[in-house]
Amino acid sequence: MLLNGKEMHIDCEKSLSELLTDCGYQINTIAVLKNGEVVSKKEIYTLNVTDNDTIEVVSFVGGG
Repeated sequence: MLLNGKEMHIDCEKSLSELLTDCGYQINTIAVLKNGEVVSKKEIYTLNVTDNDTIEVVSFVGGG
């Protein structure tokens, strides 16, 4: 799978939320695309990912 352009391997199918948490992301502060499609906050907990998926994560940054 690709996560933000970096290749990684997952041994088994897992939930998107589990993958993101394992990688250190705070789910309430990110936006996620799976295979080019925007994933809603609710879907993050119900969608599964496999080794064939491409995931892009965008973090929100405050400032001015």
